[in-house]
Amino acid sequence: MPFVYVLLCRDGSLYTGAAKDLRARVLRHEAGTASRYTRARRPVVLVWSRRVRTWSRALREEHRIKKLRRRDKQALVAGGEARGQARGRYSVRATSILPERTSRKGLPERTPTVP
Repeated sequence: MPFVYVLLCRDGSLYTGAAKDLRARVLRHEAGTASRYTRARRPVVLVWSRRVRTWSRALREEHRIKKLRRRDKQALVAGGEARGQARGRYSVRATSILPERTSRKGLPERTPTVP
């Protein structure tokens, strides 16, 4: 089943995407091969994801979330309701599939681990 996800970038911006394999996609973002936007803003942290039933629905959700204002995206990530979002429609939880560590500069960084 596909996922819609939100990444927190090093500069504080939020990147929204859709993926059929969430773990592989986040690893590609970390490697700098998934998107030009996140390549320049690494490290990135997975802060929210949601599994959806179909790829078509994932793309619609990605588009809807990308149109939200920043404060509404932050509310979504925090587990609250974003404006224009039906109450109870989403099961929202912050998720992370990569362990966190701190770089020499004090910035959070993610290192891929294979189970």
